[in-house]
Amino acid sequence: MSEKIIQLPTPGESILETHERILRAGEIVPIELPGGVGAFIAVSHRAASEVLDEKVFAKHPSNCPALHDGRIPADWPLRALTDAEHMLNQDGAAHRRLRQKINKAFTPARIAALEPRIQQIADELIDGFPETDEIDLISNYTTPLPVRVICDLFGVPVHEQPQLKNWTLTIVSVTSTGEETQAAMAAMGGYFYELLARKRAEPGDDLTSALLAANTENELTDEELVGMLWLVIVAGHETTVHLLGNAVIALREYPDQLARARDEDRWADVVEEALRCRSSVVGALTRYPIEDVTIAGVDIPAGTPTLWHGGVGRDPLRYDDPEVFDIDHEHRDQLAFGRGPHFCLGAPLARLESRIALQTLFTRYPDLTLAVPASAVEYTVQISTVGPVELPVRLTPAS
Repeated sequence: MSEKIIQLPTPGESILETHERILRAGEIVPIELPGGVGAFIAVSHRAASEVLDEKVFAKHPSNCPALHDGRIPADWPLRALTDAEHMLNQDGAAHRRLRQKINKAFTPARIAALEPRIQQIADELIDGFPETDEIDLISNYTTPLPVRVICDLFGVPVHEQPQLKNWTLTIVSVTSTGEETQAAMAAMGGYFYELLARKRAEPGDDLTSALLAANTENELTDEELVGMLWLVIVAGHETTVHLLGNAVIALREYPDQLARARDEDRWADVVEEALRCRSSVVGALTRYPIEDVTIAGVDIPAGTPTLWHGGVGRDPLRYDDPEVFDIDHEHRDQLAFGRGPHFCLGAPLARLESRIALQTLFTRYPDLTLAVPASAVEYTVQISTVGPVELPVRLTPAS
């Protein structure tokens, strides 16, 4: 490919620097995915809106000839994500059939009822902070909270949760080999088959049991149920883990906004603003144009892998002062959770746990500060999400 094509990731450059270059390169940008696979990524609100049009772009990998004619090798690491036959990669009636089934179990009432449990988990984690002035917030708070919430929701025992997290990290890392990602996918799939068997034998008050109860006539196969569990559990914690880390950094960079959030109880607006300009999603999973298409003056051949960037919320064509973290920004029609039939199923849960996590943290530690400059924070090298690997902070409890 031409040297003008941005490699994702780019050797010798931080992942944030690479994404900043992508965001400055145009409305829709040609990139090179790991393994030398060419793709496009939409970074403006207008371009992303077109990529999210289900009539123009499909999700199923059968719409990408390169995945099947040898141009993309069989051991391409990202096949663990592109080839999976779960709900996120389905279109039309096939997608609706799966989505309607999970909707019966993943109800707004069930999510709203989680608030006391999420608050309990947040309090327990903070109560368990090491008795030192400086801790890593990622390992002590922003990772275990979403992991525990989603695993509690689906009935995954606490002692089995770290293994799920480790498999997830292998699958989404751009440094994993094809063999490693396939092995992690197989191991996680095997675990979910076993979890289904357990819940059939001993149903509980959890979403896995609710899914089985909603599938009394076996409309969904075990393979489809496993794909559903994989999708909602992986997506249900990975994006929120990184969103929380990004939000904490933003609030320390903009202390006036933190003060307003505390004084005016604007935590829901904090979450929306973090979703707008500090989104953890940097490469929403691939779509494929059904036929040749032109977006923002760029021609994209049919079947070309195309992503959209969470940085769309920083589009200067759409927002005033897009780089500034300001809880008064307009948040209507933002695309943090997508749009249309594939709108993120877990959006209400992500919003709820992010609001509780941030409010609880800064209520207990109102003077929490970063222990390193924000520019020194190392970020995850993953294909779909980005957030701090570690976030050293200094704690000062409320008096």
